[in-house]
Amino acid sequence: MRAQRPSATNDLTDHQVEPVDRWSLVVAAGMLSFVAMLDMNVVNLALTDLASGLHVSAGVAQWAALGYQLPLVALLLPAGRWLDQVGTRSALLLAVSCFAACSVLAALAPWASWLIAARLLQGVFGAVLFVLMPVLAATSVRPELRGRAMSVPATLGPLGAVTGPVVGGLLLDHFGWRAVFLVKLPVCLAAVLIVHRHAPRRGGLRLPERGSLGDAALIGGAVAAVLLGLTLAPTAPAWLLLALPAVPLVLRWLRRPGGRPVAEVLRAARTTGVNASVLALAAGFAACQYLLVQQLRGPRGESATATALTMLAFPLGMVLAGRVGGRLADHWGARPTALTGAVVTTCGLASLIPVGGDWSALDIAVRLAVAGAGMGLNGGPTQALVMTAAPPGKLATAGSAVQLSRSLGFALGPALATAAALAGDRATTGTHAGIALATVAAATAVPLLALHGRRPRA
Repeated sequence: MRAQRPSATNDLTDHQVEPVDRWSLVVAAGMLSFVAMLDMNVVNLALTDLASGLHVSAGVAQWAALGYQLPLVALLLPAGRWLDQVGTRSALLLAVSCFAACSVLAALAPWASWLIAARLLQGVFGAVLFVLMPVLAATSVRPELRGRAMSVPATLGPLGAVTGPVVGGLLLDHFGWRAVFLVKLPVCLAAVLIVHRHAPRRGGLRLPERGSLGDAALIGGAVAAVLLGLTLAPTAPAWLLLALPAVPLVLRWLRRPGGRPVAEVLRAARTTGVNASVLALAAGFAACQYLLVQQLRGPRGESATATALTMLAFPLGMVLAGRVGGRLADHWGARPTALTGAVVTTCGLASLIPVGGDWSALDIAVRLAVAGAGMGLNGGPTQALVMTAAPPGKLATAGSAVQLSRSLGFALGPALATAAALAGDRATTGTHAGIALATVAAATAVPLLALHGRRPRA
């Protein structure tokens, strides 16, 4: 007798039962991952031009970036719970279309308040995209190919983060600040066409639960408190006390109906350590990238173009190793591949600690390529670990925890680097101390991954 599929209201987080591999949807997930991470970085480069064009202060212009990042981070976990209850196709088409529409609204902004409102709204749909991307890749292929599929968004996302300054510089020089909001539209359109044609027509949409806003406020408040404390700490260490309210806010959220299911998923899947390793590697990479850019642009006096070309060595190594990492995960195992990637990344960052003025751009680029290769080996297998261990029907919740960890790592990295610069002059001692701290942060991912799966499940 043929086994029946369990009844469900959606197809988003059910394991695929058809022996069909929809690689076009995996490509769409990678494209959206690239766009989402590109957006988080390309706008930062345009803040000076934006402030001048809209006649506002630098502090007000900064909200063009913060207005996107804060709702994105705050809504990742509530979005994961909502997406466990709706259909893939409907959610993707809604999120991508609204994300693109918000980009157009931001580009047309006649004044700062319009721009900030558009960016806040875009951050809401950005959170949905961040959760959907790994889930879409995981459910579009058979389980034995999941490591290869997960390497696509896991590689293209950080690639968008690193290439953001390069793309932004070219657009600003030739078209002005409004163009940085429009560059994403062709990719969004292509993703919509792919999803519309190839995604299964199962499941619909429903309104989020009313408690989701309270969950978002608690998580957003905790994240804002930590980031604000770390950002202001270099001027006075006492500012770190601002981070203390994050603890009761998180504890309060864990006691709410929105927080308990997330904690239960992490406990059932035993992936807390894997999520922590994602945060550690992202923070180490972001901190090192920030300090190297300051070193190249400051004491060395490199041009923006030369600096961008040097930093491109990291995503180049990541892309080349990403496909290898996916294949190794499918044949060798996700955990040993992810662990190997964490070790390689740590070694690459450690080799950059003694960076000095006598180093050539090639010396830095080679070491960055090694660190990037490690991240490429690690990204896809790590995602596969989480998705494989997630309980049935909870892939979106598990994926949202990974994306929150990665987003926090990218946000905490520069703050970590700035705090480390207190050890001395940023051009010399501060840079060395900051990269050493970034290496230590990345190195913590090694034991976290090594210990994963050692204890048998109940």
